[in-house]
Amino acid sequence: MAKARKRSRLIFTTLAAVLIGAGLAAAFWPRATMVDLGQVKRGAMQLTIDEEGRTRVSDGYVVSTPVAGRLLRVSVDPGDPVIKGETVVAHMRPTNPAALDIRTREQARAAVEAAEAAQRVAQADLNAAIANLELANSELARTERLAERDIASDAALDRARQVARVAQANVDTAEAAIAMRRAQVDNARAQLIRFDDRGLANAIAGENGGDDIPVYAPITGRILQIMQQSEITLSAGTPIMEIGDITGDLEVIVDLLSTDAVQVSVGDPVLIEDWGGPRELQGRVTRVDPFGITKFSALGVEEQRVSALIEFTEPSDTRAGLGHGFRVETRIVVWQDPDTLIVPSSALFRVGQDWAVFRVIGGKAQRRIISLGRNNGIEAQVLDGLEDGDTVILFPTSGLTDGVRVTQRVAD
Repeated sequence: MAKARKRSRLIFTTLAAVLIGAGLAAAFWPRATMVDLGQVKRGAMQLTIDEEGRTRVSDGYVVSTPVAGRLLRVSVDPGDPVIKGETVVAHMRPTNPAALDIRTREQARAAVEAAEAAQRVAQADLNAAIANLELANSELARTERLAERDIASDAALDRARQVARVAQANVDTAEAAIAMRRAQVDNARAQLIRFDDRGLANAIAGENGGDDIPVYAPITGRILQIMQQSEITLSAGTPIMEIGDITGDLEVIVDLLSTDAVQVSVGDPVLIEDWGGPRELQGRVTRVDPFGITKFSALGVEEQRVSALIEFTEPSDTRAGLGHGFRVETRIVVWQDPDTLIVPSSALFRVGQDWAVFRVIGGKAQRRIISLGRNNGIEAQVLDGLEDGDTVILFPTSGLTDGVRVTQRVAD
């Protein structure tokens, strides 16, 4: 009986020791590290430069005042269609004269009185010239009758004719002087016109508005914006409105960082996104400016920006509603390969000057040095070191070492 109890106690003790040992072994046994896994695959890859841009009409026309004058209120609105050489987009009138101060007005009145006096003097000279002409003509007629009867000599007849011609010339001179004096009177009276005189509009523009200056649309398109809407007096060359063809003449301008601009070439394809439509638009680069402009970012960082122009390569009906000055997102494709070996960029890490990944083989992580081509920040082109279908660890931590056991992290 005692031996049986002793044997039972030994069995229970041994069993307890085994269980405790198994528990401790299970608790301290190395566990597989939870990691995220990705696949190496073949497929199409692009390297793009993403930048915000804005649309604009490439050949916009700014309609300006042709002469200095009074612009009447503009009746057209932005978006209205116009036809080249037919649609009148604005009307102008000559400028009203300036107001006269007291001294200028009195000087103008004195000038009028002097001009009228000079006209009266010229009229008196004309009357005298006419009287002399009548006398000369009478003397000429008398001399001719005497010459016919051989009473007056030929010399006397010549002198009479000469006197008559001189008298006629004096009359012509006096009439010309009258016309000149009348013009001087009109000029002097014009100096008295003020902007508040009654009937001034008729005096300037004519009874039927004959001095109205219509401004025609220079191109066929739509009015983009109005700079001057209300009636106002403007100098020559002042902008009134901008007109452009948003249907067939729309383009995109993008300000690139100078380090990105050197990678862009004329003809590169462009994807235009986030413009408000249901699908992305296609375009291509038509020009990269050869000079940079210093600009400041929203954070106050000084940057060198280079403008690039992009034209749409699709019909205009695919971008209905897109107008002048709209914001868009552009992706300029500077490199692409339709069939290349791709690894997620999140699997890459540096080993000295080389790139490496952790490849998973048999549930263990194995570090592999690889050779890369292009890298767009999301995917990288693999030139050597991996094969299609390989499994790699994404976002490898600094504690991950070669040969450690790993397992796929399960999403909660």
